[in-house]
Amino acid sequence: MTARTWVVDAANVVGSRPDGWWRDRPGAAARLHRRILRLLAAEPASGPAGATAPGGPLARLERAVLVLEGAARAGVEAGTVYSETQPGSAENADRPVDSARTLTVVHAPGPGDDAIVAAALAAAPPVLVFTSDRALRARITETGAQVQGAGSLWALLDQV
Repeated sequence: MTARTWVVDAANVVGSRPDGWWRDRPGAAARLHRRILRLLAAEPASGPAGATAPGGPLARLERAVLVLEGAARAGVEAGTVYSETQPGSAENADRPVDSARTLTVVHAPGPGDDAIVAAALAAAPPVLVFTSDRALRARITETGAQVQGAGSLWALLDQV
């Protein structure tokens, strides 16, 4: 499914890979943030096969929302940034303005699941949420959003 908005359950995505993230939750959040920015900056039809090809998962993507909770919030400041190759940058002067993608970091004030559902409800559809949390998946599908597991996002991140 191609989506206009992605919402990422950072705790679930980071926790799906046993790479020592538990020793440095803020650092793990920062690494995921950087990797998502790299993916968002991928040029349409010029990146890895399937990742940015016309009709691929990035074809309609305009915005990603990364929801951080607990200690991970210290790893990335809340707010919105443009992908690294935003229109107007020297290396991307020919990229159309309407193809800019943004990454918004949300610091969950309470349970991360509640902030993820709120982000999905507030997002421009179609919405895709990345989480493998079964209870959260049920809540998300009630909002009309689609859900894919953490492994699906890692597969895309590993291509760039």
